[in-house]
Amino acid sequence: MLPVIRHPVERFTLPNGLRVVLTPDPSAPVVGVAVVYDVGIRSEPQGRTGFAHLFEHLMFQGSTNLEKLAHFRHVQGSGGTFNGSTHFDYTDYYESLPANALERALFLEADRMRGPRLTEENLRNQVDVVKEEIRVNVLNRPYGGFPWLKLPPVMFDTYPNAHDGYGSFEDLESATVDDAADFFDKYYAVDNAVLAVAGDFTVETARALVERHFSDVPARRAPQRPDFAEPDLTSERRESYVDRLAPLPAVASAWRVPNPITDLEGYLPFVVLAEVLTDGDASRLVERLVLRDRAVTSVGGYIGFMGEPFAVRDPTAMLLQAHLPPGGDVDKVLRTIDEENARIASDGLAPGELARTQARMATHLLRDTDSVLGRALQMAVLEVQRGAPELLAELPRLLSEVTEEQVTAAAATLVPERRATVEVIAEGGNN
Repeated sequence: MLPVIRHPVERFTLPNGLRVVLTPDPSAPVVGVAVVYDVGIRSEPQGRTGFAHLFEHLMFQGSTNLEKLAHFRHVQGSGGTFNGSTHFDYTDYYESLPANALERALFLEADRMRGPRLTEENLRNQVDVVKEEIRVNVLNRPYGGFPWLKLPPVMFDTYPNAHDGYGSFEDLESATVDDAADFFDKYYAVDNAVLAVAGDFTVETARALVERHFSDVPARRAPQRPDFAEPDLTSERRESYVDRLAPLPAVASAWRVPNPITDLEGYLPFVVLAEVLTDGDASRLVERLVLRDRAVTSVGGYIGFMGEPFAVRDPTAMLLQAHLPPGGDVDKVLRTIDEENARIASDGLAPGELARTQARMATHLLRDTDSVLGRALQMAVLEVQRGAPELLAELPRLLSEVTEEQVTAAAATLVPERRATVEVIAEGGNN
């Protein structure tokens, strides 16, 4: 029997359109506050690659009533931590603080929801910061952008799905304050956001504080969500590139999976299959490629280019990636992956293989939501994308109900004709 932990969930919507999720937990005197906006990399305008991430930076540069760095000072002065991050389909901002600082966190998030301080000085400063981040994380790092930036343009054809979400220097440098204001007006509408609070509070107190600080945020309608759909692959796609810093060759492949929002039942077997193939020494590909054949030094599998199986919309993919030893044979690795998928599709799973995998997955899910901040973030995303924050407690059970027949059927779809592959040709080991 899988463990089940159900957290109370209280949902309401303010008259201005802000959706609120409260999940009290008095077990420790801390709170997690998350605001998720329904805009991400896929929504940024053509010619403005990297703009969603750039705007995330601008949201920390002061706001309607607070000067630059005030947000940092108020959170850290309360003994808390904070951050934000940009994803394919959403952007989040969050704080973790002692419970007695809840009102301070709500004030800070409401104040920048009314309007960040968009100035030429702040914009130019943050363009430079983002450019430096790209240098550190992509241009001057081994395997920088592999595979999350390198694989989508191989798999997809449309700009929203295929473009570089970190952004080009040219696009970043040409951004204007008017561009930032337009982006805020369109995508940072209160109707396009969800506030989630988890931790040590009463629902009555938290609701009163939310209403006090957010009710007067001007109402603006959320934009209509574009259709990002595009056809599945009908023939294999494969590209390679040279990485002058990479010490070892690497390869990543991806296959489209069912729509995670509208076809959760069809989607979940792929989430399980990725773990069957790669989670732990007993998994199919680790046992075969790493331990037996020594064809790779490591192998991993996950759903979504950022590894977020329950925080992504369609189209998305199941990814398998591996690092090879010097002189490793990428074609052999791909053939072995095909063989293991075909074995699962034809012969099924070994006794206990599925149950073991599902138990590990349930453990990981429970661990990830053990902190109040992790709980608030995931519930906010589930509310944004599905209108169902309570799904968080149901996921271990739903994954445990995936059958062997569903997993084998999923494996049967992972054929080369539907595969996109990117290969890293390593030069770092030759320096």
